Amino acid sequence: MSQLARVITAAALLGAAVPVAGEGGVAAGRAGARPGRPTAAAEGAARSSDKTYEQLNLLVDVLSYIQENYVEEADTQQLIYGAASGMVHTLDPFSQFMEPGVNREIKAETEGQFGGIGIRLVMKDDWLTVLTPLPGTPAYRLGLLPNDRIVEIDGESAKDLQVTDALEKLRGARGTKVKVTVMRWPDREASEEAGVTKTFEITRENIKIESVQQRKLESGIGYLRISEFSAHTLEDFRAAMERLAKEGISGLILDLRYNPGGLLTAAVDVASSFLGGNKLVVYTQGRRPDSRQEFRSDAQAPYQDLPLIVLVNESSASGAEIIAGAMQDHGRALLVGSRTYGKASVQSVIPLPDSSGLRLTIARYYTPNGRSIQRDEKKKTGGITPDMDIQVARDVEGRLYSQWELIYEPGKKPASAVKKEETVRDEVLERAVELMKAKDVLGRIKGKG
Repeated sequence: MSQLARVITAAALLGAAVPVAGEGGVAAGRAGARPGRPTAAAEGAARSSDKTYEQLNLLVDVLSYIQENYVEEADTQQLIYGAASGMVHTLDPFSQFMEPGVNREIKAETEGQFGGIGIRLVMKDDWLTVLTPLPGTPAYRLGLLPNDRIVEIDGESAKDLQVTDALEKLRGARGTKVKVTVMRWPDREASEEAGVTKTFEITRENIKIESVQQRKLESGIGYLRISEFSAHTLEDFRAAMERLAKEGISGLILDLRYNPGGLLTAAVDVASSFLGGNKLVVYTQGRRPDSRQEFRSDAQAPYQDLPLIVLVNESSASGAEIIAGAMQDHGRALLVGSRTYGKASVQSVIPLPDSSGLRLTIARYYTPNGRSIQRDEKKKTGGITPDMDIQVARDVEGRLYSQWELIYEPGKKPASAVKKEETVRDEVLERAVELMKAKDVLGRIKGKG
């Protein structure tokens, strides 16, 4: 056995031995136990620990054999990361071991902001291409434009660079600089040879993720879409609702399609804005019977009497399902669309000493009426079934998702990323508008219950 393997084994043994005594073993003692004689609980814990040691030894042996015999010298850290990732992978689809780089990315996404230049990227003709600069960001102010092809980042070719790799290069601490060289054409019909290059030296800033969009539809109906739940969602939601209120709306369509979830508290806060009355929004239950945690609305809610329709589809998950389930259980809103994904597990992100992280499922959540949303692949159950089921073809949903993306260009109004002649009808939204306009259903969706 290598020296490293011996150290790992010793550390594992010492680390595992501490809680055994604290749970009533020889060191802690137990009332009524015969002095010097282990209790039954301690003996059981000791047997369990012995088994754990054997299993840890197996892991250490594998590591040792690889270090001493593999045909090439192996990176020990990557081996350990691989072992940790494989171990967590056996639990469920949502628990995840995150190496330091991935952990930083996910933390930035969850917090709703990150240090960067402010562009959305897509792959086009095997090149990274600017879909849109985000308004108010460094890229927008300096004049990066939609369809700019990124050819270099800090002097290195961006050819064949994937979007995730490019984002890692473009993001960084606020105040640091990055050089981006783009190729630009005078118009879409121009030939490849007509392109000219331009280099921008961009100072990174904290880029806030836009998760809320709103607009006023016909007949005074408000429309608000939440794409995810981050630390800034409640603030953006309130600002959007204030803008709609100033325009004067008679009802609201809340679009949660393609919303994968995010922060539990952000979803609860949005749901609370429509409920009031200290109603139960959701509760979580872990392994222990005493681990139940309830989340309730405030006594008063600013929009508790506003007629409401919620749109969902099979890509609505987690926090989106919390809102949908709470609105449905309390009779507060009409749900329109298709059955949701069925992710009803709560993850806790645990920071580790080397800046890696562990995202671990610690509980499942349930709707106010005790429904579990968690999907069961074998039984084909789970998710929230809408009150009005409308099936949309996958290719149509994909095109809808694309045309929701807005293109921002200095001096012009935001426009869809899809040409007007290529857009498709949003049948689900159209049906929701018809329902909101129908007076005979207003009583049902006003939600006095």
